[in-house]
This record gives sequence, C-alpha cells and structure tokens, in this order.
Amino acid sequence: MVSRLEQLNEWLVTTLEGKTFSLAPASADASFRRYFRVSLADGVTLIAMDAPPPQEDCRPFVHVADVFAAAGLHVPNVLAMDLERGFLLLDDLGDTTYLQSLNDETADGLYRGACQALIQLQSASKPQEFPPYDEALLTREMQLFPDWYISKHLGLILTDKQQAVIQQAFALLNRNILAQGQVYVHRDYHSRNLMVCEDNPGILDFQDAVYGPITYDLVSLFKDAYISWEEDKVLDWLIRYWQGAKQAGLPVPEDIGDFYRDFEWMGVQRHLKVLGIFARLYHRDGKEAYLKDMPLVMDYLRRACARYIELRPLVRLLDEIHGVPPQPGFTF
Repeated sequence: MVSRLEQLNEWLVTTLEGKTFSLAPASADASFRRYFRVSLADGVTLIAMDAPPPQEDCRPFVHVADVFAAAGLHVPNVLAMDLERGFLLLDDLGDTTYLQSLNDETADGLYRGACQALIQLQSASKPQEFPPYDEALLTREMQLFPDWYISKHLGLILTDKQQAVIQQAFALLNRNILAQGQVYVHRDYHSRNLMVCEDNPGILDFQDAVYGPITYDLVSLFKDAYISWEEDKVLDWLIRYWQGAKQAGLPVPEDIGDFYRDFEWMGVQRHLKVLGIFARLYHRDGKEAYLKDMPLVMDYLRRACARYIELRPLVRLLDEIHGVPPQPGFTF
C-alpha cells in the first residue's frame, strides 16, 4: 500500500509542476493532521497539510480560511487542494509561535495584537456562516471530563449524587454561556496556534470554528493550557479587550464585573473539556505529552469554581475524586 507520505509527495510533484523541493516535518497537532514544510530551490517555503480521510475533512479548513481572510485576519492562503485525498498546500507563516516568544517583556504587545485581531474577527460575525456552539455541543464537550478524566484517567465510578453535581454544573454553565453575545469563535485561539510574523498574529488551526459565546476565544488566549500569567495581569488584558470590544459595538455586557463572570464561567466549560481531551489523547492516542499540562488546567478550574457559590459543589467533587479531605467549616 502506498503510504500517505508517498501520496503527498506524488501530489506535490504534480502541483508544483516538477519544481525541485524537499519535505520536512513542520508540526503535528492533537488530531490526525500533519504538517510538512515544503522547501523550494529558490528559498521559498510552503506548508503541506496531510489530513487523512475519513478521520479529517479539509473542507471546513478551506471555508474558515476564506471567511477569516475576508475579515482581514492573517491566515494562510490555500494555494492548492485535493479535498478527496486530504491534501492542502498553504502559505508558510513561519515557525515562531506566540508560545516561543511570550515573556514579561513581549506579552503586552503580543496579546494586544491578538485581541485586536479577535475584535476584527468578531466584528465580521454572521449567524449562518459556521455551526452554532449550541447546548448539545457544549454538553458533549463537558461530558469528556467524566468520561475520560474521571472514569478512564482516574479509574473512578461516580455515585448518583456525584453524577447529579456534574449535571447540575453543566446546566448552570450552559445557561450562562448560551445567554452571552454570539460571534465567530476560533475555538483554539491560544499561544500554539498564533504565529509571530510580519503581520501579527498569524492564525492557524481554525477549522473547528463555530458561532458562539464572545468570551470563548479570550479564555483560550488568557487561560492558556501551555502558559500562565498572574491573575491581575490577565484582568488588565481582559479589561483592555472589553473596552475595545465595546468601542467596536460588540455584544459585551456594560459592566466589567458581568463580563468577567461570563469569562470565568466560560473558562470552567473549557477547562472541563480540555482535561477530558488531554486524558483521551493519552489513553486512546498514546500522546503522553499532554499529561504535564493537566495541573495548570485543573488549577484554572478550581480557582474559577471557588469564586462562585453556585459552582462550589464542583470544587467539592474535585476534592472527592482526588482524595482531598473536606476543609473544616467549608460547606456548600
């Protein structure tokens, strides 16, 4: 059987019209997609995406790239495609991610660029362009936490009472999230998918875009699973975004306290999902690198839940499944 790499090589020979090129791995992500840097003899580099059917579908990537580019965002141009075989040829936005570049000196400028791009994207939003981030999808994502983190990773079976706590938390979160202003949502807008380049930021990995809550991409950005910041710094960045969003006429609350609560509750949904995904990547796909990122995500989850009385039963559940004894006088 001809391997995917051999098929990709054959397709590139035809697509590049016989030009001499070399291939080298560029990156991989948590899905089945792989990326290769295509180096041409004249020094130009391109990116080839290998998205093997039936596990992956290139069509959403191509569609979202068109919509994001029309909004003025810096995304790769799709130079050639073979949708049936799952191959794309793209512009190369370089190999320097935000994650590699973020530090105390660069953070303000890089996050300012990321927020400006986000406001630009959200300002272009239309309801019918992407699938809705509806209750079914939000719940399906959160269910990854009991299914993969609690059951598979911790090896625990929840009691009926614990199951009820989980379901009540899901319902509370969904009620808040579905009431938020609705915009385009990248859905993975964080330091590994934002590139440092001439027109910051270059934006990657956007194929799962939906139409949904305005705080979601901010959570991805500021409560990043791969890098963390002091909460007062995050609050400062969040306020600056909120001010810019209000000025742009985006659907954010008038009161920053209400906006921060929306941000926090959206974060709880995402953290539950991410913990489930990281557990699944390890146990199903053998990708153990994500295990080291779990403690930070769990810390985000605990901090947010502890701040809101309605979500504190979830903190107690986290204590129970991790064998943490109840704190004296700490009741719900």
